[in-house]
Amino acid sequence: MESLTYAGQPSDTLAAPQPRRWLLVRLLPFLGPAFVASIAYIDPGNIATAVQAGARFGTMLLWVVVASNLAAMLIQALAAKIGIATGYSLAELSREHFPLPVVWLMWLVSELAAMATDLAEFIGAAIGFQLLFGLPLLWGGVLTAVVTWLIISLERRGFRHLEAVISVLLAVVALCYVAELVFGRPDWAEVGFHMVVPQLAGTESLLLAAGILGATVMPHAIFLHSALTQRRIVGHTDAERRTIYRYEVIDIAIALSIAGLVNAAMLIMAATAFHRHGFYDVATIEGAYQSLTPLLGSVASQIFGIALLVSGLSSSAVGTLAGQAIMQGFLHWEAPLWLRRLITMAPAMLVIALGVDPTNALVLSQVALSFALPFALIPLIWFTSQRRIMGSLRNQRVTTLLASVVTLVIMLLNVVLIVQEFM
Repeated sequence: MESLTYAGQPSDTLAAPQPRRWLLVRLLPFLGPAFVASIAYIDPGNIATAVQAGARFGTMLLWVVVASNLAAMLIQALAAKIGIATGYSLAELSREHFPLPVVWLMWLVSELAAMATDLAEFIGAAIGFQLLFGLPLLWGGVLTAVVTWLIISLERRGFRHLEAVISVLLAVVALCYVAELVFGRPDWAEVGFHMVVPQLAGTESLLLAAGILGATVMPHAIFLHSALTQRRIVGHTDAERRTIYRYEVIDIAIALSIAGLVNAAMLIMAATAFHRHGFYDVATIEGAYQSLTPLLGSVASQIFGIALLVSGLSSSAVGTLAGQAIMQGFLHWEAPLWLRRLITMAPAMLVIALGVDPTNALVLSQVALSFALPFALIPLIWFTSQRRIMGSLRNQRVTTLLASVVTLVIMLLNVVLIVQEFM
């Protein structure tokens, strides 16, 4: 068997069976892409929806978080598989196979989605600076731009440096919410029940369920993940590509399990802090921060602010990388990182400068993402079901069917959410 190419350098072959310890060590080079993509699942949009859902309905909608996370694992596995099987990102593959007008439309919608994503993430980080340090929102936005630029600049030193920093930031957010759970002391029997037993309580709970799902599966994460795996480790045979994919599935399972637990912890924190004490109408990030101090103490509110800030900074950096992958894939033009950062942050800075309500801006950004989602999901499922494109990594029929059902449910719930927002 030919050797694999890892980041441009030859690596050992994967053929010979090895002891368990060797397998654990062998897994390490494959970890990383899913951790970067998973940041999209714990961004400020997720925090906002989790706060609303937990405050209004307690832990009732935890099962939606679990279902959304399982759906995200499936979608991200298909996105990763495209890069491994073809050596192309989803955007590049679309450019190769679709008519030029369709490609331009996909690029425009995906580019707007990347901007909408960064709008939520950028504003979330700016709010974090405001809450923690009392800075005006505009200055918080300037600091967000500087810090995210420093994070994405690590890409010049190699993808491993960037992956390491993103993974550390993910760990910080996770630890913050572990601490919040310690302060909140949830009823774990109730938590376990609502994680596995589906329940709804009228139209409002359905809309919040749609919001949780819409804030979980995002188009920019799909495009980015396919780009992260396309040339990271190159398999020269079908057997090698299948092995790489199996390792990447493990990467996805680990990274998205952590992100899913963080999302669950967000909702549980809101349920124990607000719903338990009768604060059912907490609907904004600022309101959650201010309410935590009298309920759980000032330390709890500070930890919430830190989690928001780190979440916004890391997800904004990842959003910039996604925008770069989208532009490079559809247009075959790789913009300088400073220009890419300027393009994606411009709408957010404009919103802040105009004094638009941050929470309303977060909601509108999620609506924009709902419109863009089919432009990522439908091509993703179509490409991964084609043997001439995917070879031996083509989807099994049951995989295509399951992904199609998930896509249909996501799109229908997003339509419900959009209609509700504008009716």
